[in-house]
Amino acid sequence: MAFTVVREPLVLAFQEKSAFKETYGGGTDTVVLEGQLLRPEGSPCKTALVFMHPTGTMNTLPLPNALARAGVPVLCCGSRYPHNDTALIMEKVLIDLGAYVRYARERLGFEKVVLAGWSGGGSLSLYYQSQAERPTVEATPAGDPVDLRGAKLPPADGVMQLAAHVSRATTLTEWLDPAVLDETDPSRRDPELDLYGVSGPKPPYSAAFLEQYRAAQRARSQRITQRVWARLEALRAAGRPYDEEAFVVHGTMADPRWLDPTVDPNDRTPGQCYMGDPRIVNMMPAGLARYSSLRAWLSQWSYETSLADGPGSAAAISVPALVLENSADDACTPSHGQRIWDALAHVPRHRVVIPGATHYYLGQRSCLAEATAEVTGWLAAEGFLPSEPF
Repeated sequence: MAFTVVREPLVLAFQEKSAFKETYGGGTDTVVLEGQLLRPEGSPCKTALVFMHPTGTMNTLPLPNALARAGVPVLCCGSRYPHNDTALIMEKVLIDLGAYVRYARERLGFEKVVLAGWSGGGSLSLYYQSQAERPTVEATPAGDPVDLRGAKLPPADGVMQLAAHVSRATTLTEWLDPAVLDETDPSRRDPELDLYGVSGPKPPYSAAFLEQYRAAQRARSQRITQRVWARLEALRAAGRPYDEEAFVVHGTMADPRWLDPTVDPNDRTPGQCYMGDPRIVNMMPAGLARYSSLRAWLSQWSYETSLADGPGSAAAISVPALVLENSADDACTPSHGQRIWDALAHVPRHRVVIPGATHYYLGQRSCLAEATAEVTGWLAAEGFLPSEPF
């Protein structure tokens, strides 16, 4: 049965004391969030699926809409950083997600809430659930106060990892272009590591080359992190502890797996990634982490300092989990799903792979239908759906 879906806009506002504000507009101590409830008319379901990405808004993606048409209410949640992660602090996104979970229960009347962690929302949902069940964080990686212990984040009843990667920091590190030698001049490149150079290395890549390449990616990330720390320390030493600076990260889509299908193999199309030709994506303005503030780098992009690690967070959760992967995913490849799956060994878990599906199911109605059926089947098996069919 296909339900008619009513889109209900939501605006949540709350007060939050802060010495400075990372987002434009509004009072310094006021946070305003915009979301959308996809409500299936006439559905008896008392469980809400909460889709949230650190910066995406989710309400136009195929899967949330398909699940709503299948009779499951879906809350698509925008953080305080919609469509702009330049200054994003992951710990503050957790506070935003907590506001939606609380709203779903207390204002909308849902009896159960399941976090639907799509893509970059996967590690976000695991980080959130870990801090809701066992809060430990009292400061951002940059050292600014953010009291997740005192926030009393309401835990969800289940967590889904849907075409998810392990973290923003790990993903960026795996995509980072190590051929860039000068952060202020991306034309200065190491030809031995330049995947897109005329005389650069060509696939298939040897194990020795991949080891060298991954080490160079980590080294570049470390250099950026060291530069960020140096600038923050200089600002604090100058008596300007709340100042911020922004910088550009050139070359953020240079993962060998996009050119060599034997690296983390699945059914994806070689020479393509989820945003198109990776050679073009590598330097285009919409690339991952292209623009970042100092604090945002430490919170979401630095693999050395970010706390938003999916597998690491998974160890602290106790609720049932679904891991759904797409066999032709051109963004989140199998090793990510495997790491998440392994980290969830201590809770009731279920894993499924949708054959032939790409990251977004665009133009793939049968794959989308199969994914919808798998999600609703798991929800029913875990008691999140009514015992009687819709």
